Amino acid sequence: MLSVADMNFTIAWTFLPHDDPEASLAFYRDVLGFEVRKDVGSGTMRWITVGPAEQPGTSIVLYPPAAEPDLTEAERTTIAEMMTKGTYARIVLSTPDLDATFDRVQTGDTEILQEPTTHPYGIRDCALRDPAGNTIRIQQSS
Repeated sequence: MLSVADMNFTIAWTFLPHDDPEASLAFYRDVLGFEVRKDVGSGTMRWITVGPAEQPGTSIVLYPPAAEPDLTEAERTTIAEMMTKGTYARIVLSTPDLDATFDRVQTGDTEILQEPTTHPYGIRDCALRDPAGNTIRIQQSS
């Protein structure tokens, strides 16, 4: 019988919404240093796949949430409002040098939510928002 312990997973893709593909592309490519793996569509209907060059099997797909065909107009409005507040999507990244990473990300017009902080539960991280309002936490890896 297969048990949970026998399963081996890695994260292949995750999705983060965007409302301005050029701003999101510039942030993930130029600020975070991710490579662009795919860029399909046009205008605001672009799906852009990015990821760390040293991890070719892990990708973030920046997508236009308004493109979901089954959403009602009320749902589209709610998503847009949540993106504006920064409560719709988030991701946690990890880096071996949090201070150097923080210095790099704050050089642009990145909205910083929290400078590097060591929490009582042992994690040291910072928080910021991407151009679409997604919360990004970056933690110090061991």
